[in-house]
Amino acid sequence: MSVGTQTELTKMSVGTQLSTGTLRETHTRSKGLQATVSFKIVDTETTAAVYDVPFSSTPVKATGFRPHKRPRLDLEEEEEGSVREPHDSTFNPGDSTISEESEISFVQRTIYGDNKFIVFETCLRELFATCPICKHKCDVSLRRIGTYVAFLQLCPKCSYHKQWESQPTVGSTPVGNLQLSAATYFTGGSFIQVQKICKGMQLQIFTYETFRRHCRSFLEPAIIHKWKRDQQKLFQKFRQSGNIGLAGDMRADSPGHSAKYGSYTLMHTESSTILDIQLVQSNEVGGSYHMEKEGLKRCLDHLESSGLTVDYIVTDRHTQIQKYLRERSINQFYDVWHFEKGLSKKLEQLSKNKECVGLKKWLRSIRNHVYWSASTSTTGPEKVAKWSSIVNHIQNVHVHDSPTFPKCAHPDRVSKNAAKWFNPASLELHKVEKVLCNKRVLRDVAKLSHHFQTSSLEAFHSLILKFTPKNVVFPFMGMLCRLFLAVLHHNENIGREQATTATGKPVFKVVFPKSKKGEPIARPLKTEPTYNYVDDLMKLVFEEVIVDPAPFVEELQAIPVPMAISAELERPSKEETIARHVSRFSREVAESQHSNQPDLETPGVSGIQHRKE
Repeated sequence: MSVGTQTELTKMSVGTQLSTGTLRETHTRSKGLQATVSFKIVDTETTAAVYDVPFSSTPVKATGFRPHKRPRLDLEEEEEGSVREPHDSTFNPGDSTISEESEISFVQRTIYGDNKFIVFETCLRELFATCPICKHKCDVSLRRIGTYVAFLQLCPKCSYHKQWESQPTVGSTPVGNLQLSAATYFTGGSFIQVQKICKGMQLQIFTYETFRRHCRSFLEPAIIHKWKRDQQKLFQKFRQSGNIGLAGDMRADSPGHSAKYGSYTLMHTESSTILDIQLVQSNEVGGSYHMEKEGLKRCLDHLESSGLTVDYIVTDRHTQIQKYLRERSINQFYDVWHFEKGLSKKLEQLSKNKECVGLKKWLRSIRNHVYWSASTSTTGPEKVAKWSSIVNHIQNVHVHDSPTFPKCAHPDRVSKNAAKWFNPASLELHKVEKVLCNKRVLRDVAKLSHHFQTSSLEAFHSLILKFTPKNVVFPFMGMLCRLFLAVLHHNENIGREQATTATGKPVFKVVFPKSKKGEPIARPLKTEPTYNYVDDLMKLVFEEVIVDPAPFVEELQAIPVPMAISAELERPSKEETIARHVSRFSREVAESQHSNQPDLETPGVSGIQHRKE
């Protein structure tokens, strides 16, 4: 097996395969010498053709010149393509070769759409070690810019020289460097992790500062432009459908009330399409508690300014959101899962009391009754009537006083276990009824959503974690662009169907979620997601943004970026901060050394004594 560039059809090249577009001839031949250097390329994936590529306008046959070949290597790794050996019964040279008179055609590719390979430096140097004209040893110099490398070959005998570049450049930017940054950013990857991987295998890569420069100049402007363009298409589509129903919720970048960012998302309920997402920084609204209301306000203002009319919105039971939507005269429904989650916590806590031990048997039935009351009703009074019937039902009373729901919907049957029913005069029933039918619960039950829920929105929040992990700190524009990437990925893949086997049987996966406490559930598996938005962004960067980045950068700069939270604080000098830096252990030791008579009751000293023990 040959490691050079010239090889027989029965040999496979594992070195660098130079193309006619990257190997340029800039040599100066000695006087009276006219020669042509040719090489053969074997496509290891298709094994369909062998090309003779001349380097001068004077064609000569390549049979008289054949460079020295290295010994055959045994490769044990899996290869994407294979070349059939001559002793194979299926081998036919006429099927895989092109004669010298045949017309050679190359597949037209973009500079960023070409295939890339990992090539070792020693293999590259072998291509330029000897002069192709006089076979004398050449002087080779190397220049590297990140993943880009250029070799300059100079023959001291015949003055032949040639410059070879590993990748094309646009201006002063190597295409491979920019494309690696783009692929990392657009797929939600971490450049720090990519850099660690490359350093682990000695694969040359550029610095983090170069990556951030690519983001500011090309990648983030492209993301902003594509999202705004796609969003306008969505607005134009839904303007024609009249009033729309939405689901809204906020996601914070950290738990509790210490979040720095809060992103509010509005999703079209019928199609599960994300229409808008707004990013709010906590210092814009005076604290993280107020970010949800501000995010919803920005989303609704944007939709209304774009000509969309909101019919209703499904949210959680956030008190600020309730008041704000009431002031804007927008119908609000509550997500059933959020309501059931809060109610179940109170019931589980109540079931731990010794007076309410019998409630544990009914917890699952009460949770199911919440969903049934909401999904089978169309009006608020009907939901309340069905929900209130649970109090009679747990007493084995199935006829009710409400004209809206006079009787339980289940068939009549005689219970064999009389102990499971609640005693009408018991303290246990009184406490359970107080939780199930207090004024706030009944008011919220009347507003439970009977059409759509926010489950798809919660799934989108899980998708955001792939683009913005909560253990990574992002700048405001970086967080915003990664949120837009998550939206682009979600909107492209919302129509995925359930995967099927070869016989057409739906595929499921059995999982054991923690919330079910050991109970298995069957989860449908969908087909593999697509990433066409990444291809669109690549095309936008290399065909438009890099050609004239000014209008795209202006579009990005038009987005207001809030002041950094640290900028609001008084910042002492670095020397003062270092001088105050004393660890707790060293401070305790210092205090004990300055004390003339150490007291074992002193907190610092006693602490040291305990740690020594």
